[in-house]
Amino acid sequence: MKTQAQLKQEVAQAAFDYVRGRVGDKAVLGIGTGSTANCFIDLLAGIKAQIDATVASSEASAERLRSHGIPVLDLNAVDGVDIYIDGADEANAALELVKGGGGALTREKIVAAVAREFVCIADESKLVARLGAFPLPVEVIPMARSHVGRELLKLGADPVYRQGVLTDNGNIIIDAHGLQVLDARTLEERINNITGVVCNGLFARRPADLLLLAGQGGVRTLRAG
Repeated sequence: MKTQAQLKQEVAQAAFDYVRGRVGDKAVLGIGTGSTANCFIDLLAGIKAQIDATVASSEASAERLRSHGIPVLDLNAVDGVDIYIDGADEANAALELVKGGGGALTREKIVAAVAREFVCIADESKLVARLGAFPLPVEVIPMARSHVGRELLKLGADPVYRQGVLTDNGNIIIDAHGLQVLDARTLEERINNITGVVCNGLFARRPADLLLLAGQGGVRTLRAG
């Protein structure tokens, strides 16, 4: 039986092989956040000469990239991102995602929005029939915490303040437990329209283009559409 660590390493290797086969010299890669993304970052060191720059979705990922001698730029300093690679907390068959367990959801969503291709890497336990079992992270302006919590209650969620956590943007996280995600795109927009919400962890308006899933039988590939 493969361990979670082995599955993460396998899917990171599959993503590395995919990226290496698709990018030429002077590629700009978007790099996500989390343990699976970290495995991918470590593999990138072997082809750093082919990478013009990276854009990181968190300070932690940026620091790890720099430790390998891989250049990291601000998103505003590049014309675009060729491929964005990141993990997910949940994914469905439409490649809609729940992300933000690590608290970097807003920056992740920004990088995904400008990427020409979004490759999600995860283990097969993350693939679900319906999103919502994993609590939905919502990044919130601190003074709006109570207001946003009340609005999430109206949507049927049990909002829980993630104590002791500040995002790289200086905001807080509220985890919305128990949401029924029947229409991910509509719910994403509805939560984002709550005053005080910066962003939420539903990636439905911009889902992944490719999902690589590691399981006991190897890595399989799902494509959008």
